[in-house]
Amino acid sequence: MALRKRQITYSQRPNHAARSAHARGDKMFRTYDTSYIRPKRSKAPAIIAVVVALIVVAALIFGAVTLLRGCSGQATLAEGQTVQIEVAEGSGAGAIGDQLAEAGVIGNAGDFTNAVNAQNAAMQLKPGTYELTGGMTVEEIVDLMVSGPNVIAGGLTIPEGYTLAQIAQAVQENTEGRITAEQFTAAASDASVYAADFPFLADAGTNSLEGYLFPKTYEVADDATAESLVRLMLQQYQDEIATLDFSYPQSLGLTPYDALKLASVVEKESSGSEQIRSQVAAVFYNRLSPDNQETFGFLQSDATTAYEVGHDPSAEEVHSDTPYSTYNNAGLPPTPICSPSLDCLQAVCAPASDYEGYYYFIFWTNDAGETEYAFSKTYDEHQAAIAEHLQ
Repeated sequence: MALRKRQITYSQRPNHAARSAHARGDKMFRTYDTSYIRPKRSKAPAIIAVVVALIVVAALIFGAVTLLRGCSGQATLAEGQTVQIEVAEGSGAGAIGDQLAEAGVIGNAGDFTNAVNAQNAAMQLKPGTYELTGGMTVEEIVDLMVSGPNVIAGGLTIPEGYTLAQIAQAVQENTEGRITAEQFTAAASDASVYAADFPFLADAGTNSLEGYLFPKTYEVADDATAESLVRLMLQQYQDEIATLDFSYPQSLGLTPYDALKLASVVEKESSGSEQIRSQVAAVFYNRLSPDNQETFGFLQSDATTAYEVGHDPSAEEVHSDTPYSTYNNAGLPPTPICSPSLDCLQAVCAPASDYEGYYYFIFWTNDAGETEYAFSKTYDEHQAAIAEHLQ
């Protein structure tokens, strides 16, 4: 049975980090004609007039400076001065930007929101306590909050949701070119090379290590090589998954490699909330069932095509006849599409148990800069949710 060609899915959404709308009012000025007032000629010395004029000019200058300060934001910390920021669970980019501006880390809260938008990082900002230093750029602050608190200073940071290509670039930048992106990519290009030491790679065959390079901050030794870094990340993945129980996906016929593929999609299509991730995982499991009468076994995620084309895909691209089109091909994508967090792997191992029958969801950014979700069971309910929240 053919899919609805014009179906709008949860992946078709506004910018992930849409800025909060701020109302602005116009100031109105009135000028009154007072020319009919004829004051008596002053007999005071001329110097008084000069003093008065200077006072007026000084007042105007003070007002202008005050106005400019109000436009450009608060004074920022001195270079090297540190401050701690506590980011609460569920805080959006707008709220965090306000915190940063109030603490003097940045001059304008909007600069942080803009940087989050540019990096599509709204759903990756992590709560916790951060020690920030005067002179940090907003881009550096966003990267830090994507990585999470308590990272190693000067370490190699691999944020959750990074692809192999992004990780390779991060390695090159961290090692200042001593290990190039090309060298790292080559070292991670064939999982079978490492399968003897890491048995969990058996199902990956000769595919790349996409998805297996665990997101974390690593200390890079001066004599580190591309291969030693790959092994370090694989060891971390092995240590992390030791806490997981893959019996649920395996009961549905999925291998641990399949579970990693699904977790990578959940990573790209959900926020940092563990509850939301478990709900999104449940929806995807429902979609993968070939017997369902809503998606008929098609995952229908724009994120898989975005991985393939390298940008937010068009409607034509997501329906194209390519390996990563989960609209055109039933089931999971050929490989993972990023390195998922442990939370996303856990969500796939234990999806929300009360979301049977849900096949659709959408998400949007509210006025506080927070991501909200709406889940639906039928296509009609899904369309109604889109009309209410996205149009």
